[in-house]
Amino acid sequence: MVSVCYHLHLSMFSQKINQTSPAISCSTQPPQSNIKVVINGATKNIGRAAIAAVTRARGMEISGAVDSRFIGEDAGKMSGMDEPLEIPIMNDLTMVLGSIAQSKATGVVVDFTEPSTVFDNVKQAAAFGLSSIVHVPKIELETVSALSSFCEKASMGCLVAPTLSVGSVILQQAAISASFHYNKVEIVESRPTASDLPSPEANQIAINLTGLGQLYNQEDISTDNRARGQVLGEDGIRVHSLVLPGLPSSTSIHFSGVGEVYTLRHDITNVQCLMPGLIIAIRKVVRFKNLIYGLEKFL
Repeated sequence: MVSVCYHLHLSMFSQKINQTSPAISCSTQPPQSNIKVVINGATKNIGRAAIAAVTRARGMEISGAVDSRFIGEDAGKMSGMDEPLEIPIMNDLTMVLGSIAQSKATGVVVDFTEPSTVFDNVKQAAAFGLSSIVHVPKIELETVSALSSFCEKASMGCLVAPTLSVGSVILQQAAISASFHYNKVEIVESRPTASDLPSPEANQIAINLTGLGQLYNQEDISTDNRARGQVLGEDGIRVHSLVLPGLPSSTSIHFSGVGEVYTLRHDITNVQCLMPGLIIAIRKVVRFKNLIYGLEKFL
């Protein structure tokens, strides 16, 4: 389970990076039209979907696929594409980056790996002049902080994205707007498997609603009844988690006022929903010279 305290500190850290710091440095020149993209973690489901999505997108192309599995297999065939890309899966990120650097093309490394490897991966990408997009669950606050300092010194763009789902970002923004008008709120989520519950999405929603000057569910905030869900933070926000195989990954936020109930809901049925956000991130991260936390900064 993700620590609420951790996320609260991460939220404040994100605000410090993106709001209280000087204006984000951004290149005044448009990026090259042909962005070279390396997928690190290419054999994961999200990596395979990313390979196909980047291949179909305008102004970018897959130039490398890195993973420790299925080495030597064609990235296109592995991703279920009709035609091979003639790009083999490799386990040497440095070799892939070196070939792109020689072409002096604009490049982006999309990192779907593990928290323990993210910092080194971003450093390697920057050393070869490539920006990074990091979508890795459970990334530590210390790693994000170190990446922020590094990217500032290296003048290299990096997006750390807890979610790449545009719908999830819109849901969270709508919840913030609604929170100023209601003082009763419950988060209900369903997941096909029981991992990290309450989910990072539910925790992030609670973080977003915390500290806005509103207190929620005050009538039963002290109720210690597990059937009433888990209280996240100190503002009384409750989350209920339902786990059943076959369920979509769904997050609902129920606000209640006198005579009405206002519900926001977002369902994820497969990893394809993350691809529009990824394409937006690839196009925009190459324009920046520092670390950005959260896809919402690009929307």
